Amino acid sequence: MKTDKTFLSYHQIADQDVVVVDGLHPQKTVLSHWKGANVHAEVEADTSGEIAINAIEKGFPGVEAPYVSATHFDIDGFVGVFALFYPELTLKYKSAMIEMARIGDFREYLPKNEGSDLALKLCCWMNKVEKDMFYRPFEEKDEIKSCVPKFEYFLKIFPDVLQQIDQYKTDWEAEYMRVKEDMHLLQEEERVNELGLIIRKAAQPLHYYALFSETEGLDMVLSIYPSNRYELECKYTTWIDLASRPNLPRVDLRPLAEQLNQIEASEQIWEVDRITDTGPILRLESKKLHKAERYAHPFEREIYGSSIEEVEFVKLVKEFLKKGFEGIKPKRFWTWKEMKAGA
Repeated sequence: MKTDKTFLSYHQIADQDVVVVDGLHPQKTVLSHWKGANVHAEVEADTSGEIAINAIEKGFPGVEAPYVSATHFDIDGFVGVFALFYPELTLKYKSAMIEMARIGDFREYLPKNEGSDLALKLCCWMNKVEKDMFYRPFEEKDEIKSCVPKFEYFLKIFPDVLQQIDQYKTDWEAEYMRVKEDMHLLQEEERVNELGLIIRKAAQPLHYYALFSETEGLDMVLSIYPSNRYELECKYTTWIDLASRPNLPRVDLRPLAEQLNQIEASEQIWEVDRITDTGPILRLESKKLHKAERYAHPFEREIYGSSIEEVEFVKLVKEFLKKGFEGIKPKRFWTWKEMKAGA
């Protein structure tokens, strides 16, 4: 059963009685894991989607508001918005919806978790339909305005998709199979828990849902491909306030890029964004990638070979992170001020 709610553009909030999902607002009810927003202990969770699910399940004050808003469209935010519009249906598929938010935001596909297979299909379906009917994430400049038609469309069609996912197989099957096949291309890995790092080798660049599968509990991924091709990425888990566990803060990787450029002999240069980017990637580049290109899957972008041999590269990464985290203990809810102070 659908509640009598309306999705409202963030620009139009003003004095309306509204719940803001997966974002921030100084005066309204906020259900979000963004830094500084995950403050309600009774509903806290790792994703905004699960926070909203907890809120409807527990009757959290504010969920009865007639309007719902968000600053952007993504899978996690949609799960939270959908939960407010369709609480009964959401709770019926609670496990899958929680996993959907996790896969969508963190790329953490956890095959052993209840509801994960349905969640993967739902994410793959939404990815394709979003791209075919609208635009890819980060391709639109005025996202606050442009996300509204997305929410309105998916809120209408998703109840049927959720309950009859096999009827929409033509939209999700190709990406779903790509994820499953790419998981078999993962060759070996090393988990460096004290650095929050996982090092993964693969035969070729992968789909993110495969590359980050079963990496729960770790916040950085070093991907190693043949011919000395590397990418070191900060997961989104360190951009938000993660509720389930303490973790280390982000370390500014730009000094590491400078260090690598001093010894890199190829024609490319090592580049990485600031710690405030949603997912900084240290990688060799011939030209700086746009946000949409960096958000796309590794197999969708060029990954250049380095002159630095694998053993030396891994050693340099570990040494840099070890020094960066020296004297720092994991904790929950690092602020941007704290992380920038250490940058």
